[in-house]
Amino acid sequence: MNTKELSKNKLVTIFCKNNNTYKSYPIGTSLFEVCRDMNIQLKSQVLAARVNHKVESLNFLIFKPKNIEFIDATVSAGMRVYERSISMVMAKAVKDLFPRAVLKIEHPISKGVFCKISSFRSITEDQVQQLKNRMQEIIDDNLPIYEEEKQTSEVIRIFRKGRKTDTVRLLETLKMPYTRYFRIEDYTDYYSGVLAPSTAYLKVFDLQKYQNGILLRIPNKINPQQLEEVVPQPKLFDVFNEYIKWNKIIGLSNVGDFNVFTQTNKIQGIMKISEALHEKKIVQIVEMICRRKSSRFILISGPSSSGKTTFSKRLALQLSVMGIKPIMLSLDNYFVNRKDTPLDENGDWDFEHLNALDLPLFNQQLKQLLAGEEVEIPFYNFELGIRQYRGEKLKLNKNNVLLIEGIHALNPALLSEIPEESKFKIYVSALTTISLDSHNRLATTDTRLLRRIIRDYKFRNYSAQETIARWQSVRAGEEKWVFPFQEYADVMFNSALLFELAVLRQHAEPILLEVSPSSEEYCEAHRLLRFLKYFSPIYENEIPPTSLLREFLGGSSFTY
Repeated sequence: MNTKELSKNKLVTIFCKNNNTYKSYPIGTSLFEVCRDMNIQLKSQVLAARVNHKVESLNFLIFKPKNIEFIDATVSAGMRVYERSISMVMAKAVKDLFPRAVLKIEHPISKGVFCKISSFRSITEDQVQQLKNRMQEIIDDNLPIYEEEKQTSEVIRIFRKGRKTDTVRLLETLKMPYTRYFRIEDYTDYYSGVLAPSTAYLKVFDLQKYQNGILLRIPNKINPQQLEEVVPQPKLFDVFNEYIKWNKIIGLSNVGDFNVFTQTNKIQGIMKISEALHEKKIVQIVEMICRRKSSRFILISGPSSSGKTTFSKRLALQLSVMGIKPIMLSLDNYFVNRKDTPLDENGDWDFEHLNALDLPLFNQQLKQLLAGEEVEIPFYNFELGIRQYRGEKLKLNKNNVLLIEGIHALNPALLSEIPEESKFKIYVSALTTISLDSHNRLATTDTRLLRRIIRDYKFRNYSAQETIARWQSVRAGEEKWVFPFQEYADVMFNSALLFELAVLRQHAEPILLEVSPSSEEYCEAHRLLRFLKYFSPIYENEIPPTSLLREFLGGSSFTY
């Protein structure tokens, strides 16, 4: 009996979480075969599976007992599989149509992904349609997406021949002995995670001309059979565009470039330049406020871990330099009594809901302040869940402005009774503007999640597992209360620092390694650990005490 026949007689037992079933299969059975045999039906097409809480391709072969959970595009891990896979289809279509061109998949925008083709200063509608048609042909042909692994030196040779210089630079700086890559027919590419088994899995997509490039439209996460709607975001696009141009000027557009800077001891200069750019941007915002003399209320909003608090403190310093005396006012003071707090869909108090704030009182007091009157600011007792007054009085003098920070600060309903000319609105977010390579963008949410994991661990006594467990709820709140209003901002501030992921690596890795491999959160912890390995680590001794990053790492000269 040969080895192949022998393996057929050996069985391995798996547990499938989707249907709560144990079943035995011959050693070497693929996840695709298990999925088909168990007739797994999800909200949309199965794309991959979590195997012992690690995301694996449907081509993954089972040789030992495993816990398996099949996933689709309704979960973040599945959507990442979809986006990577449709990106490869797009890259192949570009190569087929424009052999000398280089596709750059840059950043999220308008609920899609912004892409550029290097050969075209501004792509035409006809070229976009031509590219879309070619992608559809590749999808209709149901071409297998092969996952292959070779010695890194051989993979580098393949990509150097294909003129993928940024991928070559990345792999050279990682110094890994073996590298996994992907192939569709004779087209090869590199991606940071698993892909779908074939192009036929990728039927929901669209391309449209967007600014000087292309918007790759992807499925809606709640209903993946439909595309995400296109939401105009010209201000956000301008911020991304400005920083990407700045990155090119200093010669640092991707992680390979970054690692070269680090490994040749040139990163200290980049760190100083990045911090100086933050200071320059804050000064420019203060100058805008000064020119608009009617602005008495400075409204600052942004998603979790975007650095709003440190930004507000640095903004206050620069306002003081200009002879303006800022006064901080917390929206927390205006919570309604707990018994009046709105309930969420689970019947729990929804403290993130706009109506968890006493909007009539807030508007009334700000109108009084605008009229030069003195008001008594309420204090919210979180232990008792009631509003109290402790004699704290507030009045705006001629050279005072009120700094109001909170997730609802840009929502027009927050200060609906206040004249627009009295408001100056600022949106703060950490927008990652370098990429892994031309076809692998870095998710902006990963930077914020890593910041939050470190801060929660250091200052709030939460484990990484606890922070990860809450993250989807945090993101849902942002989608509802923060992101829809970001384009209302008068100015946007990018709180990301080019070097920060390499610094965060040193702090995040030991915290993430504490996450139990048997926990649901291990999948995300494992992904983040793999993600951080791409960055050559650097230490924080060059980071000044006023840096936004100090809010999360510690060592800040500000009091929080």
